[in-house]
Amino acid sequence: MKIGLAYDLRDDYLKDGYTEEQTAEFDREDTIEALEAALRANGLEVARIGRARRLIERLAAGERWDLVFNIAEGLPGPGREAQIPAILDVYGIPYTFSDPVVMGLTLDKALTKRVLRDLGLPTAPFAVVETPAQARRVELPYPLFAKPVAEGTGLGVGPSSRVRNAAELDATCRHLLTQFEQPVLVETDLPGREFTVGVVGTGEAAVAVGALEVTTRPGAEEGIHSYYNKEHCEELVNYILVDDDDAREACRLGLAAWRGLNCRDGGRVDLRADAKGRLQILEINPLAGLHPSHSDLPILWTQVGRKYEDLIGAIVESARSRVGTPQ
Repeated sequence: MKIGLAYDLRDDYLKDGYTEEQTAEFDREDTIEALEAALRANGLEVARIGRARRLIERLAAGERWDLVFNIAEGLPGPGREAQIPAILDVYGIPYTFSDPVVMGLTLDKALTKRVLRDLGLPTAPFAVVETPAQARRVELPYPLFAKPVAEGTGLGVGPSSRVRNAAELDATCRHLLTQFEQPVLVETDLPGREFTVGVVGTGEAAVAVGALEVTTRPGAEEGIHSYYNKEHCEELVNYILVDDDDAREACRLGLAAWRGLNCRDGGRVDLRADAKGRLQILEINPLAGLHPSHSDLPILWTQVGRKYEDLIGAIVESARSRVGTPQ
């Protein structure tokens, strides 16, 4: 089986003049090497493709694959994670992970929360702020939490994200609106336990791998899963495999959200408890990081006693069984 590997290499974008923050979601060379080795360990013939423009060039030249393993985050805009799936759909080439509709939906945290609410799943009360004037009209009780509506890897999340009054909300929203040029999601602050749930599979075949509780160490930006903490997670963040009542409830809710939004093959659901200890779904990541030791999903997979190569194999098998590609 010939499999193409689509990805955004961080170094390529840095050479093009993008900043460290703009490329925070992109992959390092060691991630690509590990992923390629894992695919080969599963008996697959691998061809590196690279980013979306390179994919277009190679398709135009007539190149094809049985399946594309897609981890490209894309640039620019809120549809960036949907770019490669949409291109591959045009050519009828199957790929791992979710389709363009799901990719676009889940990148927008506010739209995701609206769907979760319609599904009857718990998510914190929220408002979307598109202008500074709208920040002054938010009617949720303080404290609140503000972050860009369509970023990942903790971008835009820091100590100033937790706001305690109207003046702090105004200042934080103004900063985020200017820096990220997109709306700001403002939601009820959730001070309780935080979990990330790993899911592998699609539909009824999807299973929750387990739940990691996320806590911070000394020196971290306390109590938040911020960009700074995520960039230095090996030193600043604890990922603790837990199997208590809260963790099992996190797995139940995470799996329900995964299935409800039609996510595919593998990814994560993040949750946090409110002031009364009730878990709320923060967001869904259908294109989770896959660095063997730096990314949450592989960390979880390893902690439950399984090999990284088996995680990649399970993702490929889920995609293959969906579309009937050859072994």
